[in-house]
Amino acid sequence: MKLGTLVITTAAAALMSSTALAEIKIGASLPLTGNFSVAGQKHQQGYEHCVALINERGGILGEQIELIVSDNRSDPATAINQYERFINVDGVDAVYGTFSSRLTFPVANILAKYGFVHPIPAGGALRIYTQGHDNLFYFQPNAAEYVGASLAGVLADLVPEDGKPVTAAVISADDFFANGVWSGLMGEKVMDPADGSEVADLAPGYLAENGIEVVFSQKWPEEGFNDWLNLANQVKRSEADLIIGLTASAEEAVQLTRSFKTVRAEPKMVYLSQGTQAEYLEGTGESSNGVLVHTSWHKDAPFESVLAGEPFSNGDFVETFKARYGSVPDEDSAIPFALCQGIEQAMVGAGSTDNAEMGDWLKARTKEDPVRTILGRFNWDDVGLPDNKPFLMTQWNGGELQFVYPTDEFEGYSAMTYPKGGF
Repeated sequence: MKLGTLVITTAAAALMSSTALAEIKIGASLPLTGNFSVAGQKHQQGYEHCVALINERGGILGEQIELIVSDNRSDPATAINQYERFINVDGVDAVYGTFSSRLTFPVANILAKYGFVHPIPAGGALRIYTQGHDNLFYFQPNAAEYVGASLAGVLADLVPEDGKPVTAAVISADDFFANGVWSGLMGEKVMDPADGSEVADLAPGYLAENGIEVVFSQKWPEEGFNDWLNLANQVKRSEADLIIGLTASAEEAVQLTRSFKTVRAEPKMVYLSQGTQAEYLEGTGESSNGVLVHTSWHKDAPFESVLAGEPFSNGDFVETFKARYGSVPDEDSAIPFALCQGIEQAMVGAGSTDNAEMGDWLKARTKEDPVRTILGRFNWDDVGLPDNKPFLMTQWNGGELQFVYPTDEFEGYSAMTYPKGGF
């Protein structure tokens, strides 16, 4: 039998060399397959790109980083087991968080048990932060329940008083994050699933506070739902001025938008909780025009960022990411990249990879002395949520995702298209 020839490319040799020299191990369990796979794969790219750039610049504290990524298949039990393995078998020095509130919620207990800093890239459900853990650091602007504040700001500041929407249709995936956004918009109580205690009372909700009546509301199952046209028809028949679609993924946002086009819905305004990704534009085309989506990151945001002790702009991130992967990044890669920046700064600031010392350094950050990332500055409150950090609101227009709100955060915003009209 003739054996095949093993060919090692220059890139592969460099990676093997880097790994051989690695002295700092970092583990990340991500949903590379399953329901969250699109976002999970982009999170992997964000982590890997950041680690590669740091290693090229000399590593952290003079040591190279080895990143260990495992596929949790979008399954909470698998994610728990993988973080246990990182700590007890692989002997990692630190971890990067996983994607989605559904996976982050149970993982939080494991990382708290072992005293590991838990940096969270995508786990916005408020219940995660009310479990009593003191090791959480969320690398997005705020909890899901408070996302509606950005929509309320748009309604108050950008929409003419005599043309504001007065009715809304709110539809949502029955998903951890989407349910959180729903609770804030609808003014519901947030309960702790462990003991039934009240976490927060969000009454009257962002919609009622802005004089908007909910004329239709419905949730769809987290898995296996495909009755998009029927749902879109029900929304259209409600004649709501404002359509709010709280999807769990960009794929669901595509299905929803396509269905609204098919039934010829004509609302004044459409807001989706997902849809900043290139896949959304590819799947919807001109139907995306006028659709609002909140985001944690925009390529034009002039945040002052640091990587390996040197200034690093969003322009640098986009350029280096394109060179590595051949595509323009979106927030699903930018968020984990920012988290990686934060952990690097924690290790350097603490002068150690000891998790207790890193945690103390992160907790000591202030508005004047924050962690600086491509998502902007971060310092956290007592439960691990960022302090006074608003979401950005973006809108698709002419195939471009434009930053439209807040208008006083930095220069470079675009005028919002209103009303949207048909799809």
